[in-house]
Parts: sequence; C-alpha cells; structure tokens
Amino acid sequence: MNVELLKKAHEKVPSIPVLVNLISKREKQLIGGDKPLVRPLSSDEDKVDTALREVAEGKLISEIDFDAIARAEEAKTRWAQRQSLKTIYAD
Repeated sequence: MNVELLKKAHEKVPSIPVLVNLISKREKQLIGGDKPLVRPLSSDEDKVDTALREVAEGKLISEIDFDAIARAEEAKTRWAQRQSLKTIYAD
C-alpha cells in the first residue's frame, strides 16, 4: 500500500473507519472485475492503490446518511425502553 496515496485519500475522507470501509469495498469490486475509475499506473498495480488513487483524485466519494444514523439511534433507544419495561413487569 502506497503511504502517500493513503495520506491523500485521508485528506478527502477524514474519517478513518469510513475510509477503510470505502477502500475495502472498492477493492472487492475491482477484484470482482469492475473497471477502475482511474487509469492504472502499471499492469501489476495493487487494487488497494487503485482504490486509494480513485479517492485521492476525487473519483470515488463517500456520503454519510445522517438521517439513517438518527433513525437507527431512535430505534435502539425504543428497543432499550421496551426491554426495561419487560424487566419491570417480569418481577
């Protein structure tokens, strides 16, 4: 893995967990036969480096759905409240 590409990609996607997931998913897609969004520098370029270059050059981005996160948190809170009610009535 090219450290310089990693630094450039990290500038575009500052969240490390999001960057790791993005690169991992894209690498799997490239291994599966998807065409790269950037021209490979060599025929034996690592798929991770290709994915990192795609992010670093702005060809591949990540969006976070904050509404989905809020809905998940709300559902988790409702579930926890139900569980506490069940323990009250079980006694």
